[in-house]
Parts: sequence; structure tokens; C-alpha cells
Amino acid sequence: MTRKFPLEKLRNFGIVAHVDAGKTTTSERVLFYTGMSHKIGEVHDGATVTDWMEQERERGITITAAAISCDWKPTYEEGDNKYPLNIIDTPGHIDFTAEVKRSMRVLDGAVVVFDAVAGVEPQSETNWRYAEEAGVPRICFINKMDRVGASFERSYASVLERLSDKAIRFQIPIGEEEQHEGSIDLLKMKAYRFDGEMGIHVVEGEIPENLKADAQKYHDELVEKIVEQDEEAMTAYLDKHFCVRQSSQTTYFLYIVALH
Repeated sequence: MTRKFPLEKLRNFGIVAHVDAGKTTTSERVLFYTGMSHKIGEVHDGATVTDWMEQERERGITITAAAISCDWKPTYEEGDNKYPLNIIDTPGHIDFTAEVKRSMRVLDGAVVVFDAVAGVEPQSETNWRYAEEAGVPRICFINKMDRVGASFERSYASVLERLSDKAIRFQIPIGEEEQHEGSIDLLKMKAYRFDGEMGIHVVEGEIPENLKADAQKYHDELVEKIVEQDEEAMTAYLDKHFCVRQSSQTTYFLYIVALH
């Protein structure tokens, strides 16, 4: 039987975090926004897809790692090609940390979720260490930006201090707490806001005037961090040329001509 997609496009990634940072809620949003579920399940209602055990739904915590799948359509490809993502929702409670460590063996990458109020927490550090040991690449996702006391910069600083000084901003929020309304992509230099039911429609727009200076500063830092990993990319950066370099480990999309 012919495979519908190239195997190299298949990705297994885990969602890991300290308890109550929002891992399962994040998983539910992924399923909804990719069209795999028609309704977002809420942890407090005991109606999530990944927390299927009766004990999990009663207590509102994840006990065992659960696997779910969805289809992803790359925004940088033309056509209607979709590729599968296998998502592993892992426990956050320290009593079930063995489930996280075991899951690391099958992951291509991990999304490490942080509460925007608390930043890095004890189990965040444990999960980060497991990922280091297994050689799993990580993306940090600072969640709950609409909470009272939320601070992107404070949470980011805790990542630099307690987890890795190599972390770099890829996005910054538009507003915090009750003023939070979207995010800025620092590579594309575009603002994104969310409209429609549960924010299902992503609206691209221009960066707000009060954030343009910060966005440009962090954009330059991001590009410089990327080109540090590759000598040819660094040469292209210094020569102010557009460069798309493919390697076995990653793809660099460097819009160097936009820099001044």
C-alpha cells in the first residue's frame, strides 16, 4: 500500500511541563485548531481527549502519557498537502515523572509549557534534564498570558537562568494579562491576532507602533543566533544576502535583506 505522505514528514513530539502549566489544555487546542475535534475539551469538565482514565478526570491531572494524532498543513508549502503529527501528552505531577522519561525515547522534539505567572518550576527542570539526556530538541511555550500577574519577560528570564542561556525569543506577546490579544512573529515580523470561535481564525497584520522597536531588536537577536550555527549562513548574513540553507539537522530561513 502506497504511503500518503513521505515518512520524513512524520513527527512525534511531546508536551511536557510542571503540573497545572496547561499541557492537556494545549493538546486540546491543537486537536481543535487542526480540525481533529469539533469541541475543545476542558480539564475542569473532565471532558478532554487525552485524560481518558476515570482517575484523571476526577482529579484533573494527567497520570499516564497519552498519544493523539492530527494533520498539519505547512504554511510554507503550496497545495493542500497535510502531514501527520503524533502528540504525546505527558504527566506533570512528580509522582508520575517516569512516564515523561519513558516518552522521551520516541520523541523528535518537545514543547515545554510554562505558566506565564510562575515561569520555570521544579518539574520543568526535571523534564528539561530528561530531554537533555535523550537529545530531544525543545521549544518553550509560555502559556496563560492572560492571567493576572503574567509576565513574558520574567518567565523568559527564568528559562535563561535555570534551564539554558541559549534560549532566544521567537515570538513576543501583544499585551499581557487582560490586555493580551495576540503575538508577534519575530522572524516574519508580523503580528497575529485570533478571531472567531475560540480564536480559530488567525488574522495577520502589522506590528503595533509601540512594539516595533522591541520587535526589530529581538528580530536581529534571533537572526544572529541562527547564523551563529552555520559558517555559510553567517557569511551570507554579513554580506546582507537572502539565504535559505538546507542541512541534515534543520532548515534556516534567513530574510537577511530585511535587516538594516
